[in-house]
Amino acid sequence: MEQRADEVAWLLELAVNPGAGDSVRAVMEELAASTTAESGALSYAWFRSDDGGVVAISERYTDSAAVVTHLTTFGETFAPRFLAALTPTRMTVLGAPSEEAKQALSALNPTYLGYFGGFTARSVSDGPPAQGFATGS
Repeated sequence: MEQRADEVAWLLELAVNPGAGDSVRAVMEELAASTTAESGALSYAWFRSDDGGVVAISERYTDSAAVVTHLTTFGETFAPRFLAALTPTRMTVLGAPSEEAKQALSALNPTYLGYFGGFTARSVSDGPPAQGFATGS
């Protein structure tokens, strides 16, 4: 199955600010719970380096409207705490976001990559994504 032409995804890499480990976990859990409730969110996953100093967030949305909805919620609810704990270092956006979505992402100075080829092994169900937050260190 090919990627849908209107889907937008990204990988956001961040440095964990000194002393912010506990804050990172709290904001991650709240953001993941909030994003799960968004109808246009297809996937949302956080990854962390072994030393805890780097975090990467992989996100995928049905379309640019879902991206704008997510970023609006993020800005209104989470941005100050998120940015107090994490410093964005690199963002790669996959797909063809609208100009409105690009404007919403512009502060992160992303690199944009358009779909080139490949497949998706499994389709995403129409239901809400499963929640599963790692609680280990």
